[in-house]
Amino acid sequence: MESVSEFAVRQRASRVIEVRLTIGEFTHIEQDQLRFCFESITSGTLLDGAKLEIDTSDAAVRCPHCGYAGPPKYWEGALAVALVPTLQCPECGKAAEPAEGHECAIKTVKFARDDDSDFEEPAA
Repeated sequence: MESVSEFAVRQRASRVIEVRLTIGEFTHIEQDQLRFCFESITSGTLLDGAKLEIDTSDAAVRCPHCGYAGPPKYWEGALAVALVPTLQCPECGKAAEPAEGHECAIKTVKFARDDDSDFEEPAA
C-alpha cells in the first residue's frame, strides 16, 4: 500500500480508483485474505474505496538434476483451499527450483485528479 500511496502522491492523484496486482501461485497468498487486508488498511487514505484486481500467474519449476521445465508437482493432501505447488520435480522427484509464479507485483494503478480526469499508469 505504501508504494501505491507514494506513487499516487507523485502523480498528484486525488484518489486511487483501481490497483491491479499479479500474484504468483508460489506465494500462497489467498485472494480473499488479500482483499480483506487491502480494504482494512486503505480506509481513510487515497486508496479508500479503490477496487483491487488480482491476476494470478501459474507456477513453473526447473529441475537442475533431470532438466525438466514446466508445471510443478502439486501436494494434493494439503488442507488448503487450492492445490499447493511444491518444489519437487514431477519427473525425477528431486528438488527443483522455482522458475515462475513467485511474484507479487503491482501492475497498474488507475487514479483520478481533482479535475476528474482518470489515468491508468504502470506502477513502475
